[in-house]
Order: sequence, then C-alpha cells, then structure tokens
Amino acid sequence: MLYLSASPELDHHQTGARHPERPERVVAALQGLEEPGLADGAVRLVPRRATPDELLRVHTAAYLTSLEEFCLTGGGQLDSDTVVREGSWDTALLAAGGALAAVDALAGAREGVALVAHRPPGHHASADQAMGFCLLNNVAVAAAALVARGERVMVLDWDVHHGNGTQAIFWDDPRVLYASVHQWPLYPGTGQVGAVGGPNATGLTLNVPLPPGATGDICLRALDEVVAPAVQAFAPSWVLISCGFDAHRADPLAQLELSAGDFADMATRAKDFAPAPGRVVVVLEGGYDLDAVRLSTGSVLASLLGEPYRPERATSGGPGKEAVARAAAARARLALGKA
Repeated sequence: MLYLSASPELDHHQTGARHPERPERVVAALQGLEEPGLADGAVRLVPRRATPDELLRVHTAAYLTSLEEFCLTGGGQLDSDTVVREGSWDTALLAAGGALAAVDALAGAREGVALVAHRPPGHHASADQAMGFCLLNNVAVAAAALVARGERVMVLDWDVHHGNGTQAIFWDDPRVLYASVHQWPLYPGTGQVGAVGGPNATGLTLNVPLPPGATGDICLRALDEVVAPAVQAFAPSWVLISCGFDAHRADPLAQLELSAGDFADMATRAKDFAPAPGRVVVVLEGGYDLDAVRLSTGSVLASLLGEPYRPERATSGGPGKEAVARAAAARARLALGKA
C-alpha cells in the first residue's frame, strides 16, 4: 500500500520562472506514479500543517518567527539561491506537516510505504538558517517526532548535495543515524568522511563523498560497505529517505551519472534497512530535470512496493571505488576504536 502526502493545489511558494526549484517538480513526481500503476491505489493523506511545537523540536523559535515574518511581509532573497514570497511560509508548513502525516499513517497501518511529495525541499535547512532552496527541514521534523515517541531513526540521504542541515541537527543525538552518499566537491561543501558525529553520537554520522561521474554501482557499494554495517549496529526502527533525484545523469546541477534504475536499487537496500513493513518514508528533496524526477519517483516507489517497473537500466563503471574504500576504512577504524 502506498500512502501519499501531496498537495500541489496548495503550493504558493513562487520562486520565479527560471528558478530550478519550481512547482513542476512535484507534478513530475506525481506523474511518475502513473506509469507503474501506483497512483490509483494510493491512499491520499489529508494535507496538514506542522505545528509550532513540532517545528521547535528542530528549529529555533527566533528563526521560525523571523522566517514567518519575512515571508508574510512579501519575502525576497534569503540568500543567493533561496527566495521566498508571501505564500512560502504556508507551503513550507504543509511540506513539514506532510512528512509528519506520512509517519502517522504508517504508524497506524503498520504496512506499506509513504511518499512525501512536497516542496520546498528541506535537508539544507539548519536549526536557525534557510539555505540551498530549503526553509524547514522536513525529514528532520519527522525524525524528531519519531524520536520523541522513543523510536530509533535512520535518515538515508542520497540527494547529490550533502544534507548539512540534517547532519547538524542530529550531530550529537544518539537516537538518529544519519547517512549521506553525495557528490564531492559540490555545494554546500560539507560531508567529508571525517565528520562522524558529536561526543554522544560518534559514528552515527556517515558520509560517503563521491567524485563526479560516479555511477549506480558505486552508490550501491557505498550502501553495502559503509552504511549497512552501521545500520546493523544501530538497529533503527524507522528509515526516512531524503530522496533527491539530482544524482541522475540528466540533472543540470550536478555531475553524478545515476539512472532511474539505480534509484530503484538503492530503494531496495533502504527497504532492507527497515526492521519491518510500514517503516519507510520517502521525502522528496532535490532533483531538477523533470523527466528524471518522473522516472525515478516511479522506480523508487515501485521497488519499495515490490512492483516490476524499471524504465532505465542501472549504471556501472564510473569512478569512486577508492572513495568508498576510504569511507569504509574510516568507519572500520572508528568501530574498532569503540570496541
């Protein structure tokens, strides 16, 4: 069963005609569910806005107040990449609330998977700063809600850009495992192998920076050799995927060479990381080529639901084996030191 949180009809976050983070991204993601036949049977979740208390688990009160006021007084540029207008605040509340609604739906059903197809994305947003198109950290808000219930949460981030905001929010939290596979060098310039978490959560931040040109087999190697051992030791009760599709070879903002088939393979790994059915939530992050978003969304959800849909073949042969080996060796040394 697919649980779907999406409300494009309520999207009033206007970034401008030439901005890559645009409303059509969500439309493309929803279209991606149609070809594999997933759209008609999906359970549509009622749109809801995140509450102040839910947001305050990850964001500061001062930041939330300033962001809301800036939006409601007309908005403008928050930085060179991130723009808001009057409707951006409400749209961001719906994006964070959509992730919470997805968690609640799966917690009640104890089966299926959930897709959160909202914008703006969130994984660059820190406790007190918007950046990189992101206003509220949607996946972090959902993870914090689960942690408050006593759950152990894995955030698997395969957006091509490192999720610096999510990493910072859970840097010293022993209840959250954050794992990122991303391109390096690339915006925002974080995500090195040596970033492993704070004193109370050492080893619960995992970064695998990959060179331009890396293909799907390299990403799978990263999941198998670096991430999987940490997952086994951590034993998460939930898996939240920061699901960017900008590692696709067609994306205009990065240089990895993945296909929709590669995202399907990574989704299979993510499903294996979850301890039981009904514990995987897919949260849309980046991805700026509309066809790539469409095909990859369908591939990921079909894979998680066991449906045979592969519109593109998996890729292989690119660089990055040495980068994965370095990350695996660093994690092994850390685990040995803790033993």
